[in-house]
Amino acid sequence: MIARKSSLPTGLPKRTESLCPECKKIIPATILEKDGKAVMEKTCPEHGDFSDVIWSDVEMYLRAEKFAFDGVGVENPFIKDAKVCPNDCGLCNLHLSHTSLANLDLTNRCNMKCPICFANANAAGYVYEPDYEEVVKMMQNLRDERPVPCPAIQFSGGEPTIYPRFIDAIKKAKEMGFAQIQVATNGIVFAHDFETLKAAAEAGMNTIYLQFDGLREDIYMISRGRKMLDIKMKVVENVRKMEKAPSIVLVPTMVRGVNDDQIGPIFNFALENSDVIRGINFQPVAFTGRINKDELAKQRYTLTDLAVDLEKQTDGQIKRSDWYPVPTVVPISTLTTAILDEPKVTFTTHPHCGLATYLFVQDKDHVVPLTRFVDVEPLFKELFELSKKAEKSMIKFPSKMKAFSLLKKYLDEDKMPEGLDTMSFLRLLSSVMGDQSKESLAKFSWKMMFVGGMHFQDLYNYDIERVKRCAIHYAVPDGRIIPFCAYNGGPTFRDEVEKKFSVPIEEWRRTRGTEHT
Repeated sequence: MIARKSSLPTGLPKRTESLCPECKKIIPATILEKDGKAVMEKTCPEHGDFSDVIWSDVEMYLRAEKFAFDGVGVENPFIKDAKVCPNDCGLCNLHLSHTSLANLDLTNRCNMKCPICFANANAAGYVYEPDYEEVVKMMQNLRDERPVPCPAIQFSGGEPTIYPRFIDAIKKAKEMGFAQIQVATNGIVFAHDFETLKAAAEAGMNTIYLQFDGLREDIYMISRGRKMLDIKMKVVENVRKMEKAPSIVLVPTMVRGVNDDQIGPIFNFALENSDVIRGINFQPVAFTGRINKDELAKQRYTLTDLAVDLEKQTDGQIKRSDWYPVPTVVPISTLTTAILDEPKVTFTTHPHCGLATYLFVQDKDHVVPLTRFVDVEPLFKELFELSKKAEKSMIKFPSKMKAFSLLKKYLDEDKMPEGLDTMSFLRLLSSVMGDQSKESLAKFSWKMMFVGGMHFQDLYNYDIERVKRCAIHYAVPDGRIIPFCAYNGGPTFRDEVEKKFSVPIEEWRRTRGTEHT
């Protein structure tokens, strides 16, 4: 088994370790309840007291802890003798999750100059752009990870679509066995160059992670420094024109007072375009620079703020009770691993890293969250117990039948979307797992949509226990694989890596031209 019940303490108050936002030294921290919120408090002997809201709804915070699981890390860590997290990232022997999704920055150059970006050449003063051979080597390191080769990769930046061998990188990722290939983009190239979009899809791009901060141009003027809404619409239009189109996932960076009123409109836009948009991944902003206490309190936006605002802005269409933490799905992975006797990707992130729900969508007026007709908590508890038994059993078929029996036990057919019954739902799950032909469900007109939120850490809310369980990692040229929140916050390995493998921006412009720096 590649997951186990979590060793994290539960309940509040509780102790953890964090970092001082000033000197970045490891310091003790306490998470406690205050005014109905989960709050982190910490004191640096040199720089004083710090306080930050982790989740604005303490009941949701405590509920999420019920779904915590720990992974068993990787069998072949790059750093084999790490002593202190997060100082020795690599992945290291202290890490508890394998890589579920890898980010690979193709360049830190960009065709925009966003005020809120933490990864661009102009701000850094140097150009980080691994050559194609280095990119292939980084991808191979990810595929060599054991016991689970990294299954999903996201090309990022900067703006990955301006990388000189962008299409080649996608094609190579496909050849190397990545099952999911994503591109995180502002959309400019895909809006203006249909042939590049088409070539990327034909090379193997599955998903466009489209930066999408709202449906008003003033938002883009604040967050991106220019009007962008027409670009976003053009990407949707271009994808719709394709025969074998990639999916679009909208990625809004949420900033309180800037676009937190746009959660409902973004959700409705996704529903209206659900033929090509298959998900939304909201990302509350992380404060990667220094910010004073008053501004922090005023601008901090948490995952539970997102859940509450979505409920309000959709008139209860999606309720806060429909959201579950990422590791909720771990029992599905452990059971699949046990039945197939083959390690599968397991999302053993910290229970407070992200929240998500799955929706059945017919149109914007007919939306049914999966959680409305599945009794999630007892179902997944029993599935995990079943996976432990299946792991020890030599005969796997009874476990598979028992799993379907449990699904039927915890399904409420009366609350299912119109046209879906228990057997059709089970066939749908089998289809997702590759056991049934998709044609058998062709008459079912509803689509599935993912809606989630991932709150990446900064120095003010940094919890080292979250870093140890991170499942979204960066591949870098020296062979290391570094957790997202350690790469972009905390010790900020991004600065170290990019400076080591970069060229000063003036030298780049002198030798290779000035476009997109």
